[in-house]
Amino acid sequence: MTTQIRISAKNLGELAMPEFCPRCFWIKLHAGKLPFQIFPGIFSSIDSYTKRVVYCYFDDHECFPSWLSELGELVSYKAPPHYSKFTTIDKVSGATLWGTPDGIFTKKDGSHVIVDYKTAKYTGNQDKLMPMYEVQLNAYALIGEVSGMFKPVSALALIYMEPVTHDDAVADGANHRHDGFAMGFSASVHKVELKTDMISALLKKANDIYKLDGPPNGGLGCKDCESLGTLVNLIAKAR
Repeated sequence: MTTQIRISAKNLGELAMPEFCPRCFWIKLHAGKLPFQIFPGIFSSIDSYTKRVVYCYFDDHECFPSWLSELGELVSYKAPPHYSKFTTIDKVSGATLWGTPDGIFTKKDGSHVIVDYKTAKYTGNQDKLMPMYEVQLNAYALIGEVSGMFKPVSALALIYMEPVTHDDAVADGANHRHDGFAMGFSASVHKVELKTDMISALLKKANDIYKLDGPPNGGLGCKDCESLGTLVNLIAKAR
């Protein structure tokens, strides 16, 4: 196989995970859409709502919500480009990297801050997906700078939006509505180190795996590989 890989920033981040499995990665790249994969659409809806709330707040007040103050003096926002336009081709591997960040803010000094919103409980560096998120954000930064769309990038951050569900919130009459109920969200900013130099090596690794004629060996103790083996055996017995 000679075709170079075209990969999203999020999928590239899988290579940084401690339990990364080359076999599962190869299968995912070539299968396109895997069976039995369900991602609740509600999370995408909440992330979209969060972005629109931030934009609306700035438009109304000409400043950003106080919970974004850790990111420095922000003066404006830019609408993230469509993923088809936010791409770059790696000079070493020839791999195409693409994606769409959730938010892009401009600081007073003209530099840019790229953020991603996560609807989840904030646990700091204990988030098991943190390695993937770090690659994802740095991939966005690389695309932004190489393409010239958002140059320079001075900071990266994850914005965790944690549902407020404690007893006081439940009992608060302001949250009780005739058509349902209201739920608040508590924001936490987690800054991510800017280190775009790591992206090229990951793209080469991803491209090398992609170009293999068949799936490589699986990762040690990979549960997905074990499940796939069980499924293959069941199919064989059914025949």
